[in-house]
Amino acid sequence: MVILDAKLNNFYAFKNFHINLTYPKKIVDSCIEEEHLQDRPNFRYKKVNVLLGANASGKTTFGRIIMKIFNFMDKKNYEFITEAICERDKEASFVLDLASKNNVFYRVTCVITPCVEDKYTAENIKLEVREESIRAKDSYEACVKRIEITPFVPADNYLTELEKMGELAWLFEYPKDNKRVLNLPNKDSKFRFVLENILKSLDPSIKEVKISQDVDNGYVIILPNESIVIQKGQTLDTDLLSSGTKSGIEIANMISSLMQKLNSFYYCDEKFSYIHSDVEKALLSLMIDYVDSGDQLFFTTHNTDILDMNLPKHTFTFLRKDVNNADQPITCIEASSLLKRNTDSLRNAVENDLFSTAPAVELIYSISEMVDEVS
Repeated sequence: MVILDAKLNNFYAFKNFHINLTYPKKIVDSCIEEEHLQDRPNFRYKKVNVLLGANASGKTTFGRIIMKIFNFMDKKNYEFITEAICERDKEASFVLDLASKNNVFYRVTCVITPCVEDKYTAENIKLEVREESIRAKDSYEACVKRIEITPFVPADNYLTELEKMGELAWLFEYPKDNKRVLNLPNKDSKFRFVLENILKSLDPSIKEVKISQDVDNGYVIILPNESIVIQKGQTLDTDLLSSGTKSGIEIANMISSLMQKLNSFYYCDEKFSYIHSDVEKALLSLMIDYVDSGDQLFFTTHNTDILDMNLPKHTFTFLRKDVNNADQPITCIEASSLLKRNTDSLRNAVENDLFSTAPAVELIYSISEMVDEVS
């Protein structure tokens, strides 16, 4: 299942937020192959989405609310989404357009009425799922036209309505503010191989990674003078591994999942803060190689060297936050909406702040002036 379009209102800092994840025109000689549904060449969607922006612009939060919506649709528990509502005395809503690998187009519209007595109930959830078969020559726009013929009519029971949805399979990886709890696959030779190569690239002192014979769901990282056992569900709090190497364990989990086709939706959020730029680009390139038709990858980063990769301009979306805009504090802008020619430089556009996403560094520089005045 892939996301084609998302509208969010009154979740976290998102108000009247809209992001579209399709593109209208076929890209000639694109390095991302088959960026469309299988056997549906006109139904184009962004298989790879690189999200950039200043700190607190919504990159991580966007992934978190999508994960909550997925959990809500999968587990049928409305608390996944109600806990993300910002102003509980106001209506909240989301609209997701999705497409499945068996060529079904879904529109999920959900309206949550204001909370009464500080507690949401099932009565607050007004939801409708519409579905439309994607025909051989259909585009995204053609399906939208057909599905918008009638207005939104919520079902009597949101639980039975969600039963219309196809299977969801996703993997989210986020930066861990505290100690990491590992989510490793069971003893898996392919994962072991991926993990070993990634960890060796991040820490040359690592000699080998083995599957543990003594610990369930465990792996052993072999160092020159000692070994580290890592285990599913275990907290990774060792000081023997650098921050970048610890991140590498979770990155290996995502790459292994991509290689083995275990999920269809992937969200890799700022896992490379402690990792060299060249390694980040190499790992992103590897991820892209394994994103199949009908799969989707989101990748958030602050690393502007990613802009130099040979990726289509529509791959890049910039999030920006304006605290003075109460109606729409977070907006997004697609690089391809401003850079129309093949010769347009994405890096030059970012360096000249064409997308208005540069951080407010002037506040940092003003500190010395203020200190001097106080002195």
